[in-house]
This record gives sequence, structure tokens and C-alpha cells, in this order.
Amino acid sequence: MSIKDWPVAERPREKLLARGATTLSDAELLAIFLRTGSAGMSAVELARKAQNHFCGIRNLLTANEKQFSSHIGLGSAKFAQLQAALELARRHLLETLTREVNFDSAQSVRTYLQLELRDQAREIFHALFLDGRHRLICAESLFFGTINSATVHVREVVKRGLELNAAALIIAHNHPSGIAEPSQADIRLTEHLKEALALVDIRLLDHFVVGDGEPLSLAERGLI
Repeated sequence: MSIKDWPVAERPREKLLARGATTLSDAELLAIFLRTGSAGMSAVELARKAQNHFCGIRNLLTANEKQFSSHIGLGSAKFAQLQAALELARRHLLETLTREVNFDSAQSVRTYLQLELRDQAREIFHALFLDGRHRLICAESLFFGTINSATVHVREVVKRGLELNAAALIIAHNHPSGIAEPSQADIRLTEHLKEALALVDIRLLDHFVVGDGEPLSLAERGLI
């Protein structure tokens, strides 16, 4: 049965408009994005099958083009649309961050870092450069590593902070293993960066380690 034949209150799009996006299931939200189903399947049925095939929404959203397009009813066009939607969400969060004060305590920082770093296949060192009121000047990925390490050059971080006239800095990196527990190397790097930045009057506010769950804050651990 086509979704057009469903009762109005049960149609995903109408349900969203009447009751809000939070009331929809993952499959219903995905069905709105997919717009159409496949032979003999409504968009909701296709969404459920895709969700089951990829063992959840997260795996579906992070699948590469070949993996995504291998499922019946999906393809390059829908993959491109999905990647565009994810990038819009990331940019929306980044724009939200530029308007925030007391940036060092914002929950949206954690949300942004999760979206930026959590599903990366290799370690990435990311920095948020802030002004004297802790408002965002610039967010950049500075160093790229392998599946379990990334070489960070303290001098380059300090140099970039001076170029941007930053007064404070939040740094972050991901653990592709999904385990956000900081290593001794992470702790030593934090100490070295804090000392080097202090010499040029830039304050290191926090260092987040991003894994599968909530990004871990070294400042909250008392390690900064």
C-alpha cells in the first residue's frame, strides 16, 4: 500500500507537521528523506529495510557511497542528498557556536565535536580558536593521523593561535576505536600545549577526546 493511501495522521510528513519531528520513528524520518519507495515497497518499508540492513541509523549515515548504493532502492542521488543534509547539520551547529558566549561550558561544543569527529576512520586533531569573550573565531582540523595515532606539532598550534589573535583554545581529537579514555600521550600533549600557549597568553580551556559516547573532557577530569 502506498503512503498516500494511509490515514492522514499516520503519514510521516503530515505527522511531522502536526506533531513535530521528535514524534517520528527513525524509519519515518528516513522515509521523509527518501521521499519514494521501491518496487512493491513504500518509503517507510524501504527505510525499515535499509535500517535493518545497516544495523541502525548510525551505520547507514556513515556508510560510503558504494555501501549505501548497494542496497535496493538507494543510490548515488540519495547518497548525495544525505551527505548534503549531514553537512548542513554540521554547519548549523558551527554557526550556532559562533553566537555563543561562555563557549567553554556549552553543550553544543560536545555535539559539534561528535558530528565532526566521531565517525572518522583515522585520528584527527581539531582546534576551536576563541576570542577574549570565548566566542568562536575559527574551527579547524590541524593534523591528520592513522587509525590509532596522530602527530601534533605544538609549535604549529601556537603559531596558528597567534595568526588568529586567539585568546583561548579548545582542542579535541577522536579515538576511532570508540573508547574515549585519554591515553598518557594525550595527557602529556595537553600539558605541553597548555605550557606553550601560556607563554603567548593563550589559555587552553579544554581538551576533548571523542569516542562513541559523550566526548570526554580533560578539564572535567582535573587534567588541565
